[in-house]
Amino acid sequence: MTFTVAIIGRPNVGKSTLFNRLIGRRLAIVDNSPGVTRDCREGDASISDMKFTIIDTAGLDDSKDDSLQARMHRQTEQSLIEADVALFLIDARSGVTPLDRFFVSWMHKMNTPTILIANKCEGGAGQSGLSEAFSLGLGSPIPLSAEHGEGLSELYDALTPFRNDKEKNLEINTWKEKPLQMAIVGRPNVGKSTMVNALLGHERMLTGPEAGITRDSISIAWNFNNHAIRLIDTAGIRRKARIKEKLEGLSVGDTLQSIRFAEVVVLVLDAKYGLEKQDLTIARLVVKEGRALVIAANKWDSVKEEETILDQIKNRLSTSLPQVKGVPFITCSSLKGRGLEKLLPTVIKIHKIWNRRIETGEINQWLEGMVESHPPPIIKGKRLKLRYITQVKSRPPTFIIFASQKNSIPDSYTRYLINSLRETFNLPAVPIRIFLRTSKNPYASSN
Repeated sequence: MTFTVAIIGRPNVGKSTLFNRLIGRRLAIVDNSPGVTRDCREGDASISDMKFTIIDTAGLDDSKDDSLQARMHRQTEQSLIEADVALFLIDARSGVTPLDRFFVSWMHKMNTPTILIANKCEGGAGQSGLSEAFSLGLGSPIPLSAEHGEGLSELYDALTPFRNDKEKNLEINTWKEKPLQMAIVGRPNVGKSTMVNALLGHERMLTGPEAGITRDSISIAWNFNNHAIRLIDTAGIRRKARIKEKLEGLSVGDTLQSIRFAEVVVLVLDAKYGLEKQDLTIARLVVKEGRALVIAANKWDSVKEEETILDQIKNRLSTSLPQVKGVPFITCSSLKGRGLEKLLPTVIKIHKIWNRRIETGEINQWLEGMVESHPPPIIKGKRLKLRYITQVKSRPPTFIIFASQKNSIPDSYTRYLINSLRETFNLPAVPIRIFLRTSKNPYASSN
């Protein structure tokens, strides 16, 4: 495997900015306020021809209790243990602070090779801090500007000794299939991160009683029964009117982006409250984006009237999401590890349906039968003729019907076709899209 680099440092020295710079895109949320990053996140980084795994860690804090900051520190410590080399960042403009010195002494005990980075040195700024950095005893600091991409050639030279010989023969994906992109979404404090930890079997995500711990969408590669899966844990989504802080707005935007790039979205509910209005808003967004949807009623161990909650969820799904009939849902307790064995098989099953393709001849036979049993409506004095249908894509199943007129099929007739498609070709729960085009049947003989 390629080598792993962890970015370490006190809050607000530019770790996430450097992370985004090295992976070549904005993946980590960046803001001027300290402590934005909480969970450690990984990415595929490169500098020229050098490729490596990069870990963005939370800002180091000297808390030692069971507070959120202390839990963040422990997760950062674990990332440092797993890394081949660490990049210790200081803010050259602020100079070396007592907190920097405290954590340098801590890192000496960790025995992980460390490269000192003096960040924010653009335009000759931070010269005094750069000189002061020599006193930390980590060797010569590398002057760098993560914001402007300056100093990356020096960083390349410093990382060269850590390149793994296997890198030349590295297979980007050792699995035969591409990873299934699975996003876990929901309102704050419904147990999304606890669910991820339970699925993985270890404490990968920060959890606790505080709502909104997760800020970035965290992507984790995983292998479940020889199925390649990329889990994406996201920040909770509250109603727009209740989002007051800028950082929460950034987190929600990051979550919405994760939904757009997912293939299957697991909507996690707090089972005590059933399917609430905000849950339905998220579910509709998932369907609008064309993603496959699975609902997980978490904290089921706290439910007393199980049948009542189950009926409530089923009824609200059927009345509020009629466009995706048959959405699967499971009941589970992530904290106690109950019921989660049903989640991944359900996700894999719905993913296969979402990828389904139907033979052109087979679906045109179906269309002929539908038109014969229930002809299209008359539009402007002429009956709409549906000549031919083809599936233009899967993910989700999308069809084009070639018709005699430019007018769109009435919504009622489109729903009629979609419901029959689901029943005839076994396409429950996934969005189905039908578009109308005006063209002659390319397979019909000309008269």
